[in-house]
This record gives sequence, structure tokens and C-alpha cells, in this order.
Amino acid sequence: MSAAPNPGDLFEVKKVRRLIELMKEHDLSELDLKQGDNRVRIRRGGEVVAYTAPAAAPARPGAAGPAPTAGGEPAAPDRTIVIKSPMVGTFYKASGPDTAPFVKVGDRIGPEKTVCIVEAMKVFNEIPAGVSGQVVAILVENGAPVEFGQPLIKVDPEG
Repeated sequence: MSAAPNPGDLFEVKKVRRLIELMKEHDLSELDLKQGDNRVRIRRGGEVVAYTAPAAAPARPGAAGPAPTAGGEPAAPDRTIVIKSPMVGTFYKASGPDTAPFVKVGDRIGPEKTVCIVEAMKVFNEIPAGVSGQVVAILVENGAPVEFGQPLIKVDPEG
């Protein structure tokens, strides 16, 4: 038995391009769409575009036990949460070359805190943390290309 055909992901690059074309054709200044738990808001006129990601689900208790270390002792479970790229684009850790990064390792963040920008087709998408905690690693270099779902930042929710 085959599954029903998937209508496609709202965040595919081709679909985002088409939405931008439609905005230009119909002289729209803002477009706000939701698909499941994901939301995209596109604004024209030089304003930053905000992308709201769903809050990261906490790890299920007992989903995986601690892995044993080389000495045979169980290692501490990895409690970090990974903030992933919601789209294909270019990763920027600051809003401009002469501005401070949105976050750096050791910073405490809340769910609404912008942690980076992913630029796609000359649209700059602010990526919110979606979680609270302490930044423990930034996994992508500034200006590097990123893929959909690629890990960007690790956060310790207990830190």
C-alpha cells in the first residue's frame, strides 16, 4: 500500500522563489504562511524576514541509555539540543560584517532570541532559538552554505 502523495514542503527553494515572484506581481509587502508547526513570514522593502521554528521537543526520557565509555563506565547522557537550519541558504552569525554576532559560546538564550541569519535568494531569515539554555557550540562557519536540517548550534537546556 502506498502513502498519499505529499503536496510538497512549503520551504522548498522553488516554492519560496515562486512566493517571492507572486509578491512582486501582486505588489504585496508581506506574506505570512503556516504549514503544520512551521511558519514563514516574508516582507518586502528591505526589512528582515523572520522565520519562526517550532520549539524543539525535549528528549524522551529513557529513549537511549548512556553509552559506555572506553573504561566501561556509562558516559553522561548528551542533553544538548541542536538548532537546525530550516532551509537551504548561507549562514551568518551577525546581521552585518561590522556587528556583533547574535550569540557566542557561553551565552544564555531564550526561545525568542535570534541566533543567526540564513540568507536564501537575497532574503535574510532570522532564525530564533526555539529553546532556552546555554550555547555550547556553533557548528557552522560564518558565510558557509547550509542545507535544510543541517545542525547549526548546540544548546544545553540545563546550562
